[in-house]
Amino acid sequence: MKKLSFASMALIALMGAGFQSCDKKNDETTPLTPTAQEFNHIRETALANLKQVFDFQAEDGIATFISENGVQLSINGNCLTKNGNPVSGPVKVEFVELFDRSNMLTTNKPTTGKLPDGSEALLISGGEFYIQATQDGQPLALTCGMHLQVPTALSGGDDWEMELFKGVIDDEGNLAWERNKQAEFGIRENQGGAATGNNYYAIFSSFGWTNVDRFYSDPRPKTTILVAVPEGYDAANSAVYLSYDGEPNALALLDTYDAETGLFSEHYGQIPVGLDCHVIFVSENNGQWSYAIRGVSIVEGGIITFDENDLATTTESGLTQLISDLP
Repeated sequence: MKKLSFASMALIALMGAGFQSCDKKNDETTPLTPTAQEFNHIRETALANLKQVFDFQAEDGIATFISENGVQLSINGNCLTKNGNPVSGPVKVEFVELFDRSNMLTTNKPTTGKLPDGSEALLISGGEFYIQATQDGQPLALTCGMHLQVPTALSGGDDWEMELFKGVIDDEGNLAWERNKQAEFGIRENQGGAATGNNYYAIFSSFGWTNVDRFYSDPRPKTTILVAVPEGYDAANSAVYLSYDGEPNALALLDTYDAETGLFSEHYGQIPVGLDCHVIFVSENNGQWSYAIRGVSIVEGGIITFDENDLATTTESGLTQLISDLP
């Protein structure tokens, strides 16, 4: 066997060190981005943290529950069915209520409504609600209406332009809102008793997501904006939202991503020129929220850019506080 000289061995060692140095450099400069599953997990965790659970016996008839924020929900157990058959025995009701943009963001439940022409525009919310009855883990259906009463004070007081919307979730897991034309809805004046103030009331018969809303109105010319995000992020492992200054009960989602350009977009052209707002980028980092927030005044055809140096990391409670503190 031919022996290597000391000089040859030293040269090989230096070359190996050089390769390791290059690998290390690449590790340092290549951003470590989350998977879609990791990003979805922190959203699902945020939603689970807000879930309230009520239990009752179906044969007891009408059951009424009061939520943590004072929303009243009434369901008639005699109207519940499972696979088309009447239900008896214990029933579990899962309930989520969202009133501010911070929880709307962490759960990915923005206030974007469908217009008659199929485009989408911002909604101002009087409350988003998830309601689902189950028995033994199986979802139940209703053959009559359930009743929902929402204190108007939770979203700034009476707004007679409000309507009831139902949520539709697309293949990417994003939620949009459509008018619920089958529902009964209005404002009910306080009838006395322990309650104070007026309530939005609704009667509807579909479980899932429901929203008290009206469309945002602004007379200024409208435009579309584009947002560039750091390398390695896309619509699967990150999201971009718009928080309109002065509208704490609303949140817009930039719902389109172009893989060729790497740009997120609100592609319907419904954003007012001159609007003061905050663009919010979010993703996941080791089980926590990665984010960047930038205040902007909308210009026609503007492009907002985030890079890796703009990103910070915080907990779910830290992020919700940051969003709640926006103007």
